[in-house]
Formats: sequence, structure tokens, C-alpha cells
Amino acid sequence: MISALAAAADPQSIQTADINYAQIAPILIVFLAALVSVLLEALLRRPARRQAQLTLVTVALLASLVTVFLLAGTNSLTAGGALAIDAPGLFMQGSILLLALLAAFVMFERRVDPAGDAFTARASALPGSEDEQGFTREGWLQTEIWPLFLFCVGGMLTFVVSNDLLTMFVALEVMSLPLYLLVAMSRRRRLLSQEASLKYFLLGAFGSAFFLYGSAMTYGFAGTLGFGGIASKMTALAGPNGLLITGIGLIAVGLLFKLGAVPFHQWVPDVYQGAPTPLTGFMAAAVKLAAFGALLRIMYVAFGGARWDWRPAFWIIAVLTMLVGVILALTQNDVKRMLAYSSIAHAGFLLIGVLATNNTGLGGTMFYLLAYGVSTIGAFALVALVRDPAGEATSLSSWVGLGRTSPLVAGAFALFLLAFAGIPLTSGFTSKFYVFTAGIAGGATPVVIFAVIASAIAVFFYGRVIVLMFFTKPKGEGPSVVVPSTMTAISIGFAVAFTVLLGVVPQAMLDVAEKASTFIR
Repeated sequence: MISALAAAADPQSIQTADINYAQIAPILIVFLAALVSVLLEALLRRPARRQAQLTLVTVALLASLVTVFLLAGTNSLTAGGALAIDAPGLFMQGSILLLALLAAFVMFERRVDPAGDAFTARASALPGSEDEQGFTREGWLQTEIWPLFLFCVGGMLTFVVSNDLLTMFVALEVMSLPLYLLVAMSRRRRLLSQEASLKYFLLGAFGSAFFLYGSAMTYGFAGTLGFGGIASKMTALAGPNGLLITGIGLIAVGLLFKLGAVPFHQWVPDVYQGAPTPLTGFMAAAVKLAAFGALLRIMYVAFGGARWDWRPAFWIIAVLTMLVGVILALTQNDVKRMLAYSSIAHAGFLLIGVLATNNTGLGGTMFYLLAYGVSTIGAFALVALVRDPAGEATSLSSWVGLGRTSPLVAGAFALFLLAFAGIPLTSGFTSKFYVFTAGIAGGATPVVIFAVIASAIAVFFYGRVIVLMFFTKPKGEGPSVVVPSTMTAISIGFAVAFTVLLGVVPQAMLDVAEKASTFIR
């Protein structure tokens, strides 16, 4: 015992992890920017903070995105095997950074709300209190959202390249904890926002606990937390194993919660409705992408050898997720809740790529996530522009006649809805076609049939909104639309162009996704 302790205390006996800092530069840039953002909040006077944070966030995300492009072709493990810098990881990191940049432009919007932006002037004040009203009268903004935002993005970048369960869990928490706080910071309907935050936090804690317990079960089976070690152990010990199956199931629960898959979807409509609308777009796009990135890596790399054990359960989950999403979306009278159930349905479609367990499924899922994410951020940015005397108008009755009062906004929103429905010449059609083809090749034809049926049902609730906007006469003057700032207009314009281009000429991006469809093992 004494000799063992002495050996452990010997510095020469401690092995340090070999870290290639150049390969993890995208992550380091964002986390460093988050720390600088904290310092800006502490050192700068309040009026100067917004512009400083705007500059920092934009430069950091662009610099990280450029670094991802420079790392193209990298295929290696670093940080002692804890991080896998490979083609799929870099593709998803680049997608996350692009979505984060578009979302940040929308979150910086100040012209839409006369009181400031979409976030409360002081999150620590009671809703409606004199303290909050005083901050609002002064025109102060809650610029503390930007350190939280950057830490969240850093967690996502780490999440999609994590190569062991411990690193993935830490990344999951770094990604999730800032979101729990940001959801509670809506300027309008603050009680609803705080309720949504509490639900998200409590259910998210359960999801994290399931993931952690599943990791412990998997470690009990494999004796390691690394994905490569788990896969090797499965090869060496062929046959069913209770610890392994339990571990896979519990880890899947933790990740499926983040996806909003049935039956772990209950938080999605409430959180999407209660959160500040620009943040909702970011969550619906980037969080879903990061969660699917982690799910794809762990199911393809670590648990690929047990696909015959977990695929039947995923078949059922995918079908239920699609059907529950589209059926409940039909009953919604709130635009944000409708898009929330639409997001649940899309999680079901994306699970087909996971079920495919082939390179085409991986490439198709990554393409789908990027195309869907850009359209989603554009759609929620447009939702924030439609106003009534009480503020943001999310009731469908408030959208009646929008095509007459603001044809550009209504036309762009209709385009995004058509993309979500998978109508040809939009990115949504290309995405679904690619993923469905991969699913058939991977033996998931029955699930694809259900997906086609769910897509047909979805046309009805997407079409209902288009009919309300263009073919229904409003009672009175109709809805009003605020002209956005340049940054929001850039995000919306990019989303429109991207949605059309990936529908009309998708081959270039499809080639990139196809080339990036092999995980390092």
C-alpha cells in the first residue's frame, strides 16, 4: 500500500495527456471569448457593454469558424483520446458555429421591441417589480446573456467531438446549464418564461442523471469510458450483456431528451413558447444539431456492434416521435408551439439517419441538421417581427392577412414552412430524400413509410398557416410587422437564400456531407 501511494505521488509516474492545441482551437477560441466576455461585464460601464459584446461574439464565432475550415482533412484523436477531431466532428462544429452566428445576429436585435431587446432588463428582479421597471426605463440591457451564450456554444463544440463518456457528460452540462438560465430571461411574459426554465432545468437534470448512470453501467461492462475501448470490449465479449444493454438504454434516454424525442418530449412546447423567441430559434437549431451529433457518434462508434440490440427500440421511438409531433401540431393555435411540435416531428425524421447505421445515413443526417437549422433560425426570427399592441403576436389568429400587410415576411415564412414540409425545390425536400434513401438502404423501410405518412400529415398544419396569411381576410387592420435591424435582416436573408439553394442546387453541400461521413475509430 505504501509503495503504491509513493509511486502515485511520484511526478515521473504521472502520464500527461498529449493535447494538440491546434486541433482543438475552435473550442479554445470560443471558451476564451466566453471568459473575456465575463471580464467585459465586470470591467466596462453598462452603456458600453453591448457594443463590446457584439464585437467579441462576432469575431470569436467567425475566427472559430475559419479555424474549422483550416482543420479540414484532420483525422486524429487528441487530449488522451477524449476528443476525436475527424470529418463528421468538423462538419458539425462548422454547422454549429454558423447557426450560432445567425442566432446571435437575431439576439442582438433592438429595433423590434421598443423597450430594448427580447431579454429582460434585469433577470434577478421580480417580474413587474419597481426594480425591473427602473432598469427598463433606463434602457439597460441584460448583456450577461453573452457569456452564457458563448459557454453554451463551447459546450456544443465539445459535445460533438467527445470520444469518451466522461467528456461527453461534461460537455452536455456546459451546454445545458447556460440554456436553463437564458430560457428564464424573456422580457415579455416573464412568469411563463421562468416556468419554462424551471421545467427545462428539472427535466434536464433527470436526463443528465440517466446519462451518467448509463455511463456507469457501460463502464462496469467495458472497464473504460472511451468509445474505442467500449467497441473493442463488445467485439471481445460477443453476446448479450445486461450491463451493456442497460447502459445503452440509459445513455440513449439522456440524449433523446435533448432531441425532444417521444416520450421525452414534454418540455419542448412549453420551453419553446416561454423562452425569448431568438433564443428559441437557437435552441431548436443548434441544440438539436449538437445532440444528434453526440448520438450519432456514440451509436456508430461505441455501440455500433450492438446495433441489433438498440435498433428495434429506436424504430418504435422514431415512429412515435414523428406521429406525435405532426398530430399534436395540428391542434396548436400558437405559432411557437406549432413549430415546437414540428421540431419534435423532425427529430423523428432525423432518427432514421441514426437507424440507417451507414455512411449515407450519417452524411444525410448532417446535411438535414444544417438545412433544418438554418431554416428554423430564419422562421423564429420572422416570428419575432410580427407584433400586436401587447407585443409579440404568436397566436395564429394574429397572423391572418399577413400576406396583405407584409408580403415579404409572409412569403419568407411560407418558404420556411414549405421547407419543413419537404416540398420540392426547398432544402427540406433534399434533406428528407437523402435521409429516407439512407434508411431504406439500412433496412429501416417500415420506418420510412411512416415518415412519408407523417410528412403528408404535416402538410396540413403548415398549409393552414399559409392559407391564414394569404387567403384569409383579417378582421380589422390585420397584423403589423416591425422592420428589423440590418443584422436580423442578414440572418433572415441568408436563411432564405440557403433554403432555396439547397433545394435547387444541393449537390455541392451533399458532396461535402458525403465526404465527411466517416467517424474515426
